[in-house]
Amino acid sequence: MSPVLLAVGETMAMLAPADGAGVVEATGFLVDAGGAESNVAAHAAALGMTARWWSRLGVDALGDRVLRQVAARGVDVSLVERDAAHPTGLYVKDPGRGVSYYRRGSAASCFSRADAENLALDDVDVLHVSGITAALSDTARDFLDVAIGRARDEGVTVSFDVNHRVALWSATEAAPVLRALAARADLVFVGRDEAEVLWGTPTDADVRALFPGVAELVVKDGDVGATVFTGEERVFIPSLPVEVLDAVGAGDAFAGGYLAARAAGATASDRLRSGHERAALTLRTYGDSLHDAIHPDRTPT
Repeated sequence: MSPVLLAVGETMAMLAPADGAGVVEATGFLVDAGGAESNVAAHAAALGMTARWWSRLGVDALGDRVLRQVAARGVDVSLVERDAAHPTGLYVKDPGRGVSYYRRGSAASCFSRADAENLALDDVDVLHVSGITAALSDTARDFLDVAIGRARDEGVTVSFDVNHRVALWSATEAAPVLRALAARADLVFVGRDEAEVLWGTPTDADVRALFPGVAELVVKDGDVGATVFTGEERVFIPSLPVEVLDAVGAGDAFAGGYLAARAAGATASDRLRSGHERAALTLRTYGDSLHDAIHPDRTPT
């Protein structure tokens, strides 16, 4: 049986103009599901890994749609909780103006310590989480703390993507929290640029020096490449040349590709190559065409 990946975190409904116009001018809209952790699960599932996703969604039409779309990407969504007291979060992409988030009081922002205590980990090999959860609310931060602690106690590998989102909290506030979380993980993904912003570490070697106890540290450097540190070993693989249409989701794709290759027993070099290949697929598609990036040889349904 394939090793089991459980990805945990917020996924919102995403609304975007279908024709690339602004929200005011658009005549039609796409409604998709957007979330870092469920994206990682989808990319891992596309490569044959058993992938589950846990989160909280409202008991509403947007929650129904998110659940259906994530499931359609090959991810097991049977663990997802539905919350009748809080809505599914929403974000709106407005070309030329940016992104607006409507997540205050959402079901996912209400993650709690009790949720982490009840998280099903019995047959899970890898728990994947990200720094986004820590930024959602104080209770969500407590959830992440307990979930990581439980996973470590039960021998589950903890995969942590730093994923600092400036729209959610400042680098000053985020830096100590994300550093503490990363230090507790077995496998960490971090962008070289975000590490420099958070911790003043301009090179991958500096990031490694900051986290000497992390068993497997992956430092991504955009179109330059990515480096993995395992013990005293350092392996670098350059990024694939690609015409970038949209960078949204590339980091999630990289993590999904890396985790799937890792589950298959691939070498450090091949794990990085798998990450780059999934990222390249995403970079060549628009953020609202995630299905094409995950399953490039399939016709969307």
